[in-house]
Amino acid sequence: MRSIRHHGGWFAASGIGVVALLGTTGCENFGGAAAMQEDSILSVIAPPTALDAVQMMTDEYNADNRFRGLSIIANASYGGEDAYVQWYEVALQDEDPAVRTAAVRALGRHGEPRHVPMIVALSDDPDPALRWEVVRTLQRLHHEDAIGALMERMRFKSESEADVRAGAATALGQYAQPRVLDGLIQALDDRELIVNRAALKSLVTLTGQDFGYDVRGWIVWKENAADVFAARGDYRYPAFHRDAEWWEVIVPWLDPPNEVEEAPVGMASSRPGTG
Repeated sequence: MRSIRHHGGWFAASGIGVVALLGTTGCENFGGAAAMQEDSILSVIAPPTALDAVQMMTDEYNADNRFRGLSIIANASYGGEDAYVQWYEVALQDEDPAVRTAAVRALGRHGEPRHVPMIVALSDDPDPALRWEVVRTLQRLHHEDAIGALMERMRFKSESEADVRAGAATALGQYAQPRVLDGLIQALDDRELIVNRAALKSLVTLTGQDFGYDVRGWIVWKENAADVFAARGDYRYPAFHRDAEWWEVIVPWLDPPNEVEEAPVGMASSRPGTG
């Protein structure tokens, strides 16, 4: 996809424009809030319209608006429509790391395995929040192209943020490969407990065994097991959940961004005889 850089953002020269976005079914109703004055109390109570969100998402001069617009659309019921997904792909190239982070998060919600190589390209981004969002999204999308990047992010020598290393260890729990097993066993020696816990949980999922944080115990078992993945369990990515804050109770369109634990998109069941 050829792109043209405009000041703060990237805008595709492949026919994905504001008009095309406004033509999707999610943007059928533009009345009401869009015409209200900013100081109206209804602008607080009513959710932003799809038109408002598209205008923000495509604001080439204001990265904050692009971030907010992307986030609104990605969390909307219509956020998975093709025109929006294509715009998330474009936003992966935005010069602002917060916008790139919002685009990665959007693809974690609406993306497909084909997006994994695009997301992996950002796995060594200088921004730690973006790297964390990358590994979190790779927990939700299944594609073997993610393995190398995840293993790199799990290593202390190449990733300074413990949360990122732990997120990568969690994502690797879906890949039943010897190199993944070896990397997770090594991660049991990480200096941060959050990484140790994530690595152990993935090891238990992949093998059905539990030798705790005993690296030697895991190595001895692995060397003597006929099939290390014979008792493998089903991988489910960790779901975010919290209770609603008071303002989310008052404002009817605000809800916590809660999730349900599910298998990654593109991953068949790992249990024998279940697909």
